Amino acid sequence: MSTLSMRLRSPLSQRIDMSPFTPRRLAGRQGSEIARIPIWLGNRQLECGELFEIDGVAGEEIIIQSESDRLDRIGAGMDGGIIRIEGDAGAYLGRGMRGGSLLLNGNAGSAAGCAMRGGLLRIEGNAGDFLGGAITGERQGMRGGTILLKGNAGDRAGDLMRRGMILIEGDCGDYCASRMIAGTLFVNGQTGSQTGYAMRRGTLITTRVPASMPASFNDNGLQHLNFLTLLGEEIQRHTNFSRIMDRARPPRRWLGDLSCDGKGEILFWD
Repeated sequence: MSTLSMRLRSPLSQRIDMSPFTPRRLAGRQGSEIARIPIWLGNRQLECGELFEIDGVAGEEIIIQSESDRLDRIGAGMDGGIIRIEGDAGAYLGRGMRGGSLLLNGNAGSAAGCAMRGGLLRIEGNAGDFLGGAITGERQGMRGGTILLKGNAGDRAGDLMRRGMILIEGDCGDYCASRMIAGTLFVNGQTGSQTGYAMRRGTLITTRVPASMPASFNDNGLQHLNFLTLLGEEIQRHTNFSRIMDRARPPRRWLGDLSCDGKGEILFWD
């Protein structure tokens, strides 16, 4: 499998759009050809080779080496192949991706996985606000695929989420699962205030009692839910959520948000 390597030459003074660099869009191109792709840096248009050292031939895998958090829209719209990021990434990581694997070993900016439709997005560090959320102006967020976050997430993770699965091994900020339409969201740590705000459907599972929920959620008591066993088998393919699945007692189930006729559920162990 041919691999293309892109190494940032020096720190950036402005943000740049990395959406042109996906395996499908670059397939078969030589490094010299990729180096001539235009990139906007602020109000200046430069060639890619002025900002990146490029090695190899474009194929199924791209490796991006950078410690900058100003590389926005990496993997946006990708529909196959693999992108590995050695370092940090900017905003809109994997925006609208439809397939393939996007693997980041650092931190991601805001709106990672927004409007995602398929594939795997794995982040080893932390992520900003609106993880798996909606693109500004759209009425649906993540619509498929899997997001695996090893660290902590900011506010409004899963906002307007429509389908798919988000697995967060760390903590989550305020308004987790806000306006959620459907899908499954796991938080292995603590969630912040107003968890499940305006939630309509979908499932949020967490290991701890949320810091706060809207008063319009209804306590349904302890529930023996057989689907958790099946769901646990799926989760083990991506991560070890033993703190959730190995509990001796059943979880407590809250339904809401009843203020918007919601039928979502929040499951946690108290």
